[in-house]
Amino acid sequence: MNAFPRWTWALAALALVGAWWSWSGRANVPPPGVLAPDAPLQAELDEPAPPLHKADAALTPLARFEVTARVLHREDYRHDDGADLAPVDLALGWGRMSDSAVLKSIEITQGQRFYAWHVDAFPIPRREIETHSANMHLIPADRGVERALERARAGDVVHFAGYLVEADRPNGWRWRSSLTRDDTGNGACELVWVEDFRVEPRPLPAAPSASM
Repeated sequence: MNAFPRWTWALAALALVGAWWSWSGRANVPPPGVLAPDAPLQAELDEPAPPLHKADAALTPLARFEVTARVLHREDYRHDDGADLAPVDLALGWGRMSDSAVLKSIEITQGQRFYAWHVDAFPIPRREIETHSANMHLIPADRGVERALERARAGDVVHFAGYLVEADRPNGWRWRSSLTRDDTGNGACELVWVEDFRVEPRPLPAAPSASM
């Protein structure tokens, strides 16, 4: 039997890649209810942690960090200055920002390392949206974490732990994590060295949030 032409294999490979991207970009739509009730945990370091390294950057740990949150949106990066460190940004929500009943009224986008939201009418107070969601730049500590991160998509509840860090390159380039969940705008994103990452099994949601 003659072998398939090379172009046939190429088309098959492209179809598989396209199917994977379609799956990875497809959002879960959980039922109403709070899926991630707790705020992220941040702890000061008892003593300075040894520096970490990724690509050509030195990473200085600033605080321990752990979070369980709903993925609101995912954006992958391949070509900007931080892509070799943090190839994925996740916009995350917790508390009522993990509730589908609230999120159906909020349009969420990402781009240029920022997370943005838009509402026609506020389902919860503006300040609650700002303090219960965040855009996080994720630096996988190893290939295992990277593979786990590849599976995360909007609607999933994820858990990860590691360090908030500052990244420095020999040419003077610097990228520093926010150390609070209360800030907004430029510099408000978390830069996280991720040592453990998992997509949680689909939980049963808590009682739906009360609307204003």
